[in-house]
Amino acid sequence: MLRAGIVGLPNVGKSTLFNALTRTRKAEAANYPFCTVEPNVGIVVVPDARLVPLSKIAKTSVIVPATFEFLDIAGLVKGASKGEGLGNKFLSHIREVDAIVQVVRCFENKDIVHVSDTLDPIADIETITTELVLADLESAMKQRDRLETLVRGGNKAAIAQMAVAQKLIPHLDSGKPALTLELDSRERDAARPFFLMTMKPTLFACNVAEGDLRNADDLPLVKKVRDWAGAHHGSEAVAISAQIEAELSELPDAEAKEYLASLGVEESGVGKLIRAAYHLLGLRTFLTASEKEVRAWTIHAGATAPRAAGVVHTDFERGFIKAETVSCDDLLKAGSMAAAREAGAVRQEGREYVVKDGDVLLFKFNV
Repeated sequence: MLRAGIVGLPNVGKSTLFNALTRTRKAEAANYPFCTVEPNVGIVVVPDARLVPLSKIAKTSVIVPATFEFLDIAGLVKGASKGEGLGNKFLSHIREVDAIVQVVRCFENKDIVHVSDTLDPIADIETITTELVLADLESAMKQRDRLETLVRGGNKAAIAQMAVAQKLIPHLDSGKPALTLELDSRERDAARPFFLMTMKPTLFACNVAEGDLRNADDLPLVKKVRDWAGAHHGSEAVAISAQIEAELSELPDAEAKEYLASLGVEESGVGKLIRAAYHLLGLRTFLTASEKEVRAWTIHAGATAPRAAGVVHTDFERGFIKAETVSCDDLLKAGSMAAAREAGAVRQEGREYVVKDGDVLLFKFNV
């Protein structure tokens, strides 16, 4: 299962957000640095508004949503790349995840300690980025030194990796994350054994005050983070209020919706964040629907129909014949599978078909 790691400076709301995401109290949330030491791990449900109406068509009450893992990682401070704070342990935990969600504090609260005493989310982001870049630079230089002997011996894989290392080192040395270096697919494959943290896709979560959630996207600090993320990381930023999300996670769904409505907010920020992280990991969802259950299945973007079939059962991929396919939107519009067939919305797709997010599939196979 792919993992997204929650990172950030101490006391920016990481553990509170983790508890809201996972609907647990596994992570201690306290007003002092490093209240999280070992990473907390939780399973996160991907919100999907298609599942309930699809279950009504399938005439089943059993719904199984897609899930993936989140890790709540200890706060990072300036000097972490040299072992300050929980530096080395922190960095090793980041290397284990597939994508990074960086929580950035965008709220004023004199009662909650800020490690730098001033509220400046861009400076906070740059602190973390600098530490990760410095650690990656040291790692890339070690890799270069290790490869030299292999290159002299004519090792083809080592030659390809050395060429990438020679590109990465000056790029990292200029303070830029590896993700922003233009590399083709072969070069990215060659760089994979370096396990660079700044090569991981990154999403920014702007943690705003409870009273600011309604107009969060218009807040100057959120706009600054969004602009910075796009310009320097080629990524996006999502506004959330970790405190509100923690409160919502304690309520039944109906009461949570009423609470959001009272705040003038249509959807929880956590829902947007989870979906953004899911797509950041390169994950997509296809659906199956029967009287037994409606289920969301996770695949990588670009997966073909046989590969999707293998997610359901290995025999389905091994004996794949075809996939009866209809988009969920078309099926919901038609109101039934029979009506969707009559409307010509149902297709028979073969081995080369690339599954789209929201496809409802029925696999035909023979083993």
